[in-house]
Formats: sequence, structure tokens, C-alpha cells
Amino acid sequence: QVQLVESGGGLVQPGGSLRLSCAASESISSISAMVWYRQAPGKQREWVATITSARSTNYADSVKGRFTISRDNAKNTLYLQMNSLKPEDTAVYYCNTLGNVVLGSWGQGTQVTVSS
Repeated sequence: QVQLVESGGGLVQPGGSLRLSCAASESISSISAMVWYRQAPGKQREWVATITSARSTNYADSVKGRFTISRDNAKNTLYLQMNSLKPEDTAVYYCNTLGNVVLGSWGQGTQVTVSS
């Protein structure tokens, strides 16, 4: 089971940008799909974006056009570029594989706070 560590979160003003990183403990080149989820205070964890091994991407409507998911197989790293951030984007962000999602296995996540 691949281990994932998220980083790059922080405090940013509305309209600002952040890039989240997700470092994997082993090669991700053979992982068919990797995802970002987020969980806001008092809410259920929600799906944000998916990228396949063919680099096909899909996004939740709430982030479409503002967020970009990407993967660097050579660095075993997944990214989430977040632009035009809104206060409602405030959440703990988690990266994962679909396999881990099915197993209910999650990492620590990284906190993103959008506030003036």
C-alpha cells in the first residue's frame, strides 16, 4: 500500500493561489488513478479532482476552471494547483489512490485556509 504525504497548504487571501504536493513512497507510474479530496469543518470529505495514468483529468464543478491536477511520475509526486481561491475552499486537502479510498485509508492531509 503506497504511503502519501501532502504538503503546501497554508493561509492565503481570497483570489490567491497555492500549489499542493503529494509525495508517494513508491513509484506512481503504474497507479491508474490518483485523486484529491477535501474536508471542510463540519462537513463530509468531498472529491475534488482525479487524474488517470493517461493524464486524463476530471474536476468537481466547484473547482472546475480554477484548480489543476497533475502528476510527475518521475518524481512520484501528485500536484494540485489552486488559483482564484475562495473562502469556501478552506479545508483539509488529501491526496490518495482510488485503491486507498476504497480501503478507507487516508493520510494526514494539509490545511488550506482562505481568509482576508
